Amino acid sequence: MVRGLFVTGTDTNVGKTVVSAALMRRYRGALPLRYWKPIQTGIEQDDDTASVALLGGCMVDELFTSGVRLQRPLSPHLSARLSGRTIELQPLVECTNSEPAAARFIVEGAGGALVPINDVDLMTDLMTRLHLPALIVSRSALGTINHTLLTIEALRRRLVDVAGVVMVGEPNADNREAIERYGRVDVLGEMPRFEPLTPETLSAWARTELDRDGRLLEWLK
Repeated sequence: MVRGLFVTGTDTNVGKTVVSAALMRRYRGALPLRYWKPIQTGIEQDDDTASVALLGGCMVDELFTSGVRLQRPLSPHLSARLSGRTIELQPLVECTNSEPAAARFIVEGAGGALVPINDVDLMTDLMTRLHLPALIVSRSALGTINHTLLTIEALRRRLVDVAGVVMVGEPNADNREAIERYGRVDVLGEMPRFEPLTPETLSAWARTELDRDGRLLEWLK
């Protein structure tokens, strides 16, 4: 059984890939980590595995590259349909069986928590099949309270544990307080939009600002 965290988001392009790379920076000294993107759409324009490899300073053995790779940058179910394919969950779950038991996975989802994978399964179904807790990446700006609370509710209704939230953008104390209070969840970091985004700037932030109290270690162990 895979152990680790499933990085999901309140929306697409919210910052899941950068947060995943930050997690590799933050915790590789404590645990043998693997980054995995089970489903990648728009592979010709975006390769999140390559981005995490660069930003996270990953060695080859820290990248688990098996999975579904689709050309069109669309929802997985639609991108697969247009490619004449159907994404099945069980092969994705089984492809990790040969990995060392000590490995801990940072699994990045495609899009948000309720993105369809095929005609019947959503991204949350992959989370439950993998038995992984979710780390939610959300925006910090107006609208994030509703989007984040809806995501938390959707996960908990499906019995997916919520390990915490990382907010991305200009810090907003009021939005953070509301998410923590009404969502009954910890905000474990407030990540800026780095200008420029480099491995060095991300590493410095991850070491000092991401999950300062090490709460995610309890989920990763």
